[in-house]
Amino acid sequence: MANAKYRIKKRKDALKELNELVERDSNLLIIHYSCESFYNIKDGRTPRITSIAVRYFNTGQTISFSIHKVAEKQAKLNSIEDHYNELEKFMLDEFFQFVSTHINYKWVHWNMRDINYGFEAINHRYSVLGGTPYTIHDNNKYDLARKMVDIYGNYIKEHPRFEKLIDRNNITKKDFLGGAAEAEAFENKEFVKLHQSTLRKVDILQSVVERIIENNLKTDTTLREIYGFTPQGLYELVKENWGYNLLIFLLGAVLSGVVGYIITLLLM
Repeated sequence: MANAKYRIKKRKDALKELNELVERDSNLLIIHYSCESFYNIKDGRTPRITSIAVRYFNTGQTISFSIHKVAEKQAKLNSIEDHYNELEKFMLDEFFQFVSTHINYKWVHWNMRDINYGFEAINHRYSVLGGTPYTIHDNNKYDLARKMVDIYGNYIKEHPRFEKLIDRNNITKKDFLGGAAEAEAFENKEFVKLHQSTLRKVDILQSVVERIIENNLKTDTTLREIYGFTPQGLYELVKENWGYNLLIFLLGAVLSGVVGYIITLLLM
């Protein structure tokens, strides 16, 4: 019983937080980025950042920062690998200039929570290249991947979860690259493909958020796993799902009619 109450409380808190973010969507951003493979680096340094996309939730407008765009500005498209540090630094200069004017915005992200992959990884790369990052406060970061667990539990049974979730909901994967494909694209110097994939992923994240809010995101989690068989769980199930509300109403109407018919027979 205690575990069920705790699970339901976490779900309600996560849904409330997400709804509040969307209600103030003029102050809401979605971020994703691509980087060099973690596993192909031989010299012990941290992975290079290759592209970053930031999407305004309320308008859908997306601001992007990428090595290849910087290289194009500097007429170095054909020699990106010879100027990695310079181009990455210039790209991150632009990104952190954007951050400086959006420092109090809310940032929705997917698993960007440590030095391997996350805000700290971007900050570290910028510091290594000689920059001084603007730090986004943790209270302004919303890790959608973790909140999905709070809301649905084990929402996708197979891995990679993000890609399987997209397939489960028939969300377009045009330009989308998985982890292995991104690593291959970097090795092949296909920076435009990496950039297009990053843009697609912020679009997908917005779609996932909207489906959660509308209560129509498809997952592998059963209603029993979400709500359990407790009075509070059943109450939350009925309250959150209009289909069950309709079913309860119809059952009530049928029972009322049956009772009324029996009473009529008894009084005859």
